[in-house]
Amino acid sequence: MFRSPSKYISLLASETLSDTHIRHGFLKLAALVSVFFLAVFLAFQLLEINMDFNLGNVFGEFATRQERYKCGLSKPCPEGHFSFKMASGAASVVGPKICLEDNILMSGVKNNVGRGINIALVNGKTGDLIKTDYFDMWAGDVNTLITFLKTIEEGTVVMMATFDDSASKLNDESKKMIGELGSSSISTLGFRDNWIFVGGKGIKTKSPFEQHIKNNVDTNKYEGWPEVLEMEGCIPQRQE
Repeated sequence: MFRSPSKYISLLASETLSDTHIRHGFLKLAALVSVFFLAVFLAFQLLEINMDFNLGNVFGEFATRQERYKCGLSKPCPEGHFSFKMASGAASVVGPKICLEDNILMSGVKNNVGRGINIALVNGKTGDLIKTDYFDMWAGDVNTLITFLKTIEEGTVVMMATFDDSASKLNDESKKMIGELGSSSISTLGFRDNWIFVGGKGIKTKSPFEQHIKNNVDTNKYEGWPEVLEMEGCIPQRQE
């Protein structure tokens, strides 16, 4: 049975339209699949970046928290040096504090500080503590300080910090002996001045580790006393 030309043309048009719809459907599906996979890929890329960033932050923060240098210094000392940090006393209330190689040598907590000049003697080769003492220069006897200074052996690191008044009883002999340890300021140390110093027996030059602030009614931080002095650094280890 033969179809009429008009019906045949109509059928062909219908089949062509159907094929076109199918092709369009496949193209849309392919586009949707491509977009889906692209979205998944980008999502994983962003997730990986975020994970790397977050892990980097975690490890970075952990590393930062772990960074601590001896005596709380702001940076580590090079090899062949001793790390130190010290502070003078605050008025007549808080005693001085001396730290070497992360060991507190003198402090109020250790109950081995007092009014006057506080001194810690350290072995210049090993960094081991030899002895500590303090000398009252308000009501004490300067001769006890002089006797102590005479016992210091060659190569000893000498660390000194003031508390309250440390100068009233000082005389020329005691100042000369401390000057020979490398101090530049001992000759001008006055009533209730704050002073911190690191020197050594047998030193050939003036020490770079010294701070001094005068007691001045116009500039004092506390009533009758200047502000606390703090100092940190790296002491060269004695090699001889």
